[in-house]
Amino acid sequence: MIPKRMKRFWILLLFGIMLAGCSSGPSLQQYYVTKAENPNFLSADLPVSLLNIKKDELSAQQKEAFESLRKMNLLAFKKTPENGAEYEAEKVTVKTILDNDDFTELMKMKTPFGNGTVKYLGDDDAIDEVIIYGDSPEKGFMLMRVLGDNMNPAQLAQFIELLQKSNYDGEGLEALGSFFQ
Repeated sequence: MIPKRMKRFWILLLFGIMLAGCSSGPSLQQYYVTKAENPNFLSADLPVSLLNIKKDELSAQQKEAFESLRKMNLLAFKKTPENGAEYEAEKVTVKTILDNDDFTELMKMKTPFGNGTVKYLGDDDAIDEVIIYGDSPEKGFMLMRVLGDNMNPAQLAQFIELLQKSNYDGEGLEALGSFFQ
């Protein structure tokens, strides 16, 4: 039989571990789920096959990068004159989530269309998720999650090359184009 003090110790330790594991802020996944039904958002799960990449034309490294990808999740907010305040609030929420220490920044971009950030989640040698965020003061913002299995930075570079080689013509994303018009 376990002494009463020892039993209390284990219960408190287990409770402390459970509390430490709980995050006080929303996760990116929770944000996607809660916003999927909001009419100001467009949400889509995109298969990697949508990229229309011919595997037989890939190098060994590119094949490995392609095979480490699982899917892509897209969430976009369309800004209108009526929802400007909601746009600003949602943008702050997303940036707060992405400012979490769990995400590592790869790069920031400034373009004529707006600003963007690329971050990843995971270890330097085993990336599980790449997040691409971009916003435009006139159009809204877009958030894309590229999910994979133990991708590494070299594979990310290969993935960018793959995107450039892809025969993707926008098929399947017509809704996104019309959403931002």
